[in-house]
Parts: sequence; structure tokens; C-alpha cells
Amino acid sequence: MLMTHTAKQLQDIYRNLGNDKESNSEDDLVSIAGRIVARRAFGKLAFLTLRDDSGSIQLYCEKRRLLNDKFEQLKSLVDIGDIVGDCGSMKRTEKGELSVVVDSFAMLTKSLLPLLDKCHGLTDVDKHYCQRYVNMSSNPEVADVLQKRAKII
Repeated sequence: MLMTHTAKQLQDIYRNLGNDKESNSEDDLVSIAGRIVARRAFGKLAFLTLRDDSGSIQLYCEKRRLLNDKFEQLKSLVDIGDIVGDCGSMKRTEKGELSVVVDSFAMLTKSLLPLLDKCHGLTDVDKHYCQRYVNMSSNPEVADVLQKRAKII
């Protein structure tokens, strides 16, 4: 699975897509990869929030669009913290959220430990400095500061 876009690129390209509209042309097929930071499942529909280095985007997963038992696999196997690759078209939901309508997905990396709690974050100061990757995976602002520092130096 070859990644064609980042989350920020998709937000920029499809910023004018109207609410409850889907881009269905062959040119609009996208492939994106990133870490799952939120998931919500409702019967035959599931929403996942995917974060990559550039930002976040929603994944819109419908049972009828995923072949075989892929939807059930997605609901049962994909957890917060996993890294997945997804292919599909673009859609803006009724509420105005830009989403990738998933036609296929692949589990790239399974998360062995859960991500840190959003509210409390990393409270141990020693881990904050010694295990910086833990803080960066749950707090994108920390990763952004580190990237800016690296560019300056």
C-alpha cells in the first residue's frame, strides 16, 4: 500500500468539498497511513480518527464498502494506538467533517501498549525526558516543538 497523501494535504485539496458530498472519480482515490487516536462504532458504521505527522483526518468505515469480513475485523482488531493504512475516496459528512471513505485497510503495526490518557498525559518528569517518544506519540504539540528545534539547530 503506497501512501499518496498526508492528512494536511487532503484537508487542503478537499477544503471546498460540500457537506454530505463524496468525490467519486478515479482520480480522487487516496491512500493514507497513520496512528489511530480515536474510534467510534455504531452498528454498520465506524468512525476512526487517524493522525500522521501533518495532522488528523477522520476515517469513515461502512460495512457495505468493506469486502468479506473486513468491517468486523476493523471493529474487533483495530485499537487506539495502532498504525493502519487506508485506501478510499473523500467525503465530507453531514456535520462538515472531511473523511476518507475506507474501501480497504491494512494493519501496519499493532500497538502493544495503550496510548496515554489525553487529559492527564505524561505526569512522570523522568519519563518526559528519558522516553520522549512516549510523550510525542500522545501529544502532537510536543512533537511539533521538537521538529521546530531540530530545524533551527
